Amino acid sequence: MRSLRVRFALLLGSCALLVILAALGVLASISAAERTIDRTLAAQGRLELLVELSGRMTQYGLAALEAVSNPDAQPEVLAVARANVDRALVAVDEALGRSIAASDDPLDRTQYAARTRPLAQLRSARAVLDRQVAQVLRQSDDEQRRAAIRGALNGFGAMTGQPLSFLIEVERRSMIAGSDAARDLSGTLRIASLAAVAVALVLVLLLYRGVTRPVLARIEAVRRAASAVGRGELDTRLSVATRDELGLLVANFNRMAARLARREGRLAADRAALEDIVAARTLDLRAANARLEAVDRSRRRFFADVSHELRTPLTVILGECDIAARSAGRGIDFAPVFATIRKRALRLQRRVEDLLRVARSESGQIELDRRPVNARPILSDAVEGMASEAARRRVTLTLAASDLDPMLLADREWLRQVVESLIDNALRHAAGLTRVTVALAQRDGWARVTVTDDGPGFPDLGDGLFERFRRESPAGEAGFGIGLALARWVVERHDGTIRLASGPDGTGAEVALELPVLGSAEAASDPATQHHDGPDRVGKETLA
Repeated sequence: MRSLRVRFALLLGSCALLVILAALGVLASISAAERTIDRTLAAQGRLELLVELSGRMTQYGLAALEAVSNPDAQPEVLAVARANVDRALVAVDEALGRSIAASDDPLDRTQYAARTRPLAQLRSARAVLDRQVAQVLRQSDDEQRRAAIRGALNGFGAMTGQPLSFLIEVERRSMIAGSDAARDLSGTLRIASLAAVAVALVLVLLLYRGVTRPVLARIEAVRRAASAVGRGELDTRLSVATRDELGLLVANFNRMAARLARREGRLAADRAALEDIVAARTLDLRAANARLEAVDRSRRRFFADVSHELRTPLTVILGECDIAARSAGRGIDFAPVFATIRKRALRLQRRVEDLLRVARSESGQIELDRRPVNARPILSDAVEGMASEAARRRVTLTLAASDLDPMLLADREWLRQVVESLIDNALRHAAGLTRVTVALAQRDGWARVTVTDDGPGFPDLGDGLFERFRRESPAGEAGFGIGLALARWVVERHDGTIRLASGPDGTGAEVALELPVLGSAEAASDPATQHHDGPDRVGKETLA
């Protein structure tokens, strides 16, 4: 069955059939009960008529005796008694005829034939008694009449007794049979009712199992699936087992769940994409903020570094001016002094130009111009530049360099500035200083530059002195505390290292710079040294 309409029509038809069968059973039971009751009542009515007939005949016999015994008695009494007997016989006969007419049972017809003979005998007895009474009344002797009437009555009694007894017994048995039939019918109806109830229950159970329960189970499955979809379980699907209305409903439900799942997937994808976009924009904003902060820090660091670096050439220029001022009028040649001042002013001009270039840039960074240069001239320029300051402070500044002059890939000015800054730090921050030595050595492809003094040495701070704005000056010299930090940055951008240590004899301080020599295995592994085409090759580095 592919349609719920057919199933429900079958269900309703079965219920209607059960109702019709039950009604027919009730009607048949009522009809059978009515027939049984009618037969019993008819038998009872006939029995009553027979009893009345028996009484009428007795009255007729008494009336005949009275008429014979008393000649003066009224003759109408005997006639009335005779008429009553006749009416009683007719009533019994009609009752039997009605019973036979209302019944189709051959047994009833047979019983009716058996009853007609006793009735005929009763009529004959009544007729014989009439003749005998008439004969007795003609006699004149009273004794003879009394004797004759007694004999006639005895004969009448003998003739009517057996037929009446037979008829009464037959009707009594009919009543008993009717009662038994009623009881049998009651038992049969009770059993039939129980059987009908059992059949109805079985049929209802079969219809429930075959029609109602599967439909209810599928409806419950749809309800559970709808609840699951309502909870967000969009992968819920139902199996389409039939092609009826519920099957179409399940198919539509599956399509709805699939559409909801696709929409949820699109929403999840859109949400994820939106979250990715937001995350990307957030990262971009954070990166932009970080870049802005880095630019701001770079600008502040740059201005602090350049301000620090501007102090050294200014100090030299001021020192040279002081020497020239003190030597004025003594016939001293000031050409070397002014040459030094001019050299320092040119270096100061370069630092100012770097400052202006960075100030105009958007990144807040400066560049290192790395070229192949010799190390010894850089150290010589640094020592020469700081000689006047060392002389002013009465400190011996010497350059202890071997005959080797290693080639470096470096920014000459920044490397020289680092060495000058280290010398300047020693001159300004070492109390009781008498000697500063700058040395150059080469070993295993590395150029080693050391700046050593005989001062009190570094405090036990390790790399903490390389922090920006960290100052530890026992001499109490003014400064910003950024010389070592800037020196470390420049040396590391040259692929080198810088270390702080005590002097060779355990006293004083030593700053050691190690830089890769151009052409060595160490320098060749640096990307900045790749594709070197000659002395004009430039490597760019930036200070963040």
